[in-house]
Amino acid sequence: MATDYDAPRKTDDDVTDESIEELKARRSDRGSASVDVDETEMAENLELPGADLSDKSLEVTVLPKQSDEFTCSECFLVHHVSQLADEKNRICSDCLG
Repeated sequence: MATDYDAPRKTDDDVTDESIEELKARRSDRGSASVDVDETEMAENLELPGADLSDKSLEVTVLPKQSDEFTCSECFLVHHVSQLADEKNRICSDCLG
């Protein structure tokens, strides 16, 4: 059993004989609290896959291919030269592997 060493320790004086009924009543009191959730507000913030995003814009800065990069002839992605697996055919390690 895990022990919480940060919790204050109970002494024998603190421990009282509690009946099972009192413990059950205390446990049921804790579980009876309900949280009010506005389902409409929750649904407004939820984005579904395939949602229409035509009114949104995305700004991205595109950099030209650097001198230490190459374009893979298989996947056509730009990779760092450290991922060059076949120098003759200019294929990356992901496509060759």
